Amino acid sequence: MGRAEKVILAYSGGVDTSVCIPYLKHEWGVKEVITLAADLGQGEDLQPIKEKALTAGASNSLVENGVERFVTEFAFPAIQANALYENQYPLSTALARPLISQMLVEAAAEHGADAVAHGCTGKGNDQVRFDVSIMALNPDLKILAPAREWGMSREDAIAYGEQFGLPAPVKKSSPYSIDQNLLGRSIEAGSLEDPMVEPPEEVFSMTRAIAQTPDEPEYIDIGFEKGIPVSLNGEKYQPVALIQTLNEQVGKHGFGRIDMMENRVVGIKSREIYEAPALLALIIAHRDLESLTLTGDVSQYKRGIEETYSQLIYRGLWYSPLKKALEGFIQQTQHRVTGTVRLKLLKGNATVVGRESPYSLYAPDLATYGSQDEFDHKAAEGFIYVWGLPTKVWSKLTKESNL
Repeated sequence: MGRAEKVILAYSGGVDTSVCIPYLKHEWGVKEVITLAADLGQGEDLQPIKEKALTAGASNSLVENGVERFVTEFAFPAIQANALYENQYPLSTALARPLISQMLVEAAAEHGADAVAHGCTGKGNDQVRFDVSIMALNPDLKILAPAREWGMSREDAIAYGEQFGLPAPVKKSSPYSIDQNLLGRSIEAGSLEDPMVEPPEEVFSMTRAIAQTPDEPEYIDIGFEKGIPVSLNGEKYQPVALIQTLNEQVGKHGFGRIDMMENRVVGIKSREIYEAPALLALIIAHRDLESLTLTGDVSQYKRGIEETYSQLIYRGLWYSPLKKALEGFIQQTQHRVTGTVRLKLLKGNATVVGRESPYSLYAPDLATYGSQDEFDHKAAEGFIYVWGLPTKVWSKLTKESNL
């Protein structure tokens, strides 16, 4: 690590990122630290965070609103890809990291910084996502990660901060580590580190407990244009408002909770709890609409693309050449993914109960078993003969040779 003169620090206002400010200046000789807090719809007032950074010694404290970009440039492409890491997690936290990295690199260019920094430790996924994304966006920028190297416990970090006028947390901090944005919440640590411990209700805030959900089902029609969600129950919504509205509608029925054992990038397993009501519901609806509008071979082949795409996002490779190439394939498949999907919300479930599209490939006169059936049943015999011929030949010859 070369000496850095001016650093843009990804700032959350927590203990670690606050301590990073004096640490970078006094231990690593950084002359100027500028913090950047990204508003990605986490629902908190960032003004106190801005003031806290200045108190900690930052020369400037930036607060950037990236909610619109977050939805249109990151969430929507992931929905088009039906991106679910390990077939469960819709990447609500992982999708934020390449955007924050982009904002850091843009701020570095604007303010003439020669380095960017973050408060990630050496055990999690985010350090990989930040470092690799920043490398891809500007390979000449230095990347500093003090918390990965300083070796301080939380108590040590608090004590270090107090030396430079940073107050210790007023109350005992939550045992849980929580990250939140518009797309969802991730919860880990504390009692959740035991995979057999049921998550207590106190860790959830976007989804209701089943006992508190309505007893009657609610139906919601989600409209898509070229794979992008654009309407709810026939009413057009702007991107951010659509996610906000759907989070509330779906969350009140208790849908969107995920409890999983996850394989981290650094090679360890962790127990993760997520809430992502809108994002998960949109992926379910979008995938169903594809089953109506894509040919079988495209839909089946896309499944493998989706798995790779999800892994790339999770592993911090949003800006990689492979991800860009897969994006081209995915976008090509979305031209006719337009229509409406009806979800039934009830007691923690979001079930697809209807779908329609002007580009539907469903032909009732071929699918029906009624009198309107136009399928040529006699053609099936010849098809089956040709289709099964390789298997028949293989079976005959292997039996004759006793293999």
